Amino acid sequence: MLTLFHHPFCPHSRVVRLALDELSLEPRLVEERVWERRKEFLKLNPAGTTPVLLEDGMPPVPGAATIAEYLDETRGSKLPRQRLMPSDPGDRVEVRRLMSWFNDKFYEEVSGPLVMERVYKRFMPVTQGGGSPDTEAMRVARSNIKYHLAYIGWLVRTRNCLAGVELTYADLAAAAHLSVVDYLGDVPWNEDEAAKAWYARIKSRPSFRTLLADTLPGRAPSPSYANLDF
Repeated sequence: MLTLFHHPFCPHSRVVRLALDELSLEPRLVEERVWERRKEFLKLNPAGTTPVLLEDGMPPVPGAATIAEYLDETRGSKLPRQRLMPSDPGDRVEVRRLMSWFNDKFYEEVSGPLVMERVYKRFMPVTQGGGSPDTEAMRVARSNIKYHLAYIGWLVRTRNCLAGVELTYADLAAAAHLSVVDYLGDVPWNEDEAAKAWYARIKSRPSFRTLLADTLPGRAPSPSYANLDF
């Protein structure tokens, strides 16, 4: 039995949700509002961040990167056609490098600030940092996303997928972070046609369907969000 503590608009949680679906695993989803600092959740992950994966008989597995490694170690070799981490050590390095690019760098520069300012702050009390969004933080994030799109475009002009020929965790990480920004309407898709075409392919996969069905109370998604032919 798998249980995933997540937030629908946490990009790291979305990485794991995509991976679980690609591996044909159906977890029980528990929405976690990390700003509430629930004692029960902090016992699972003292860092107080989502996602956290629970499996019977195993310790809690926190964080998208750690969960990805755990899933590969426990399921990867058993599902060779669905494996999201290459078997070659050199290829694995590239997947991990790109996962870090999006889970760390892209999150710090783009998806993290936008989700905090435009999503989380709406639900957080002022005493915990909620309130009006920081317009300067949003402006910087919207500027930063342009070079990230250019990098994605550069990669897929010479590769079928971000890390090589096959779909990997690198594609899921990039697409998950882009998806929350796309919901908010902050992805300038006209900046790079190759990046847009790659994202359209990933977004068309069955694993993306549940993400595209997510909605945020009081804020409709951008017109491109659930449109496969955007």
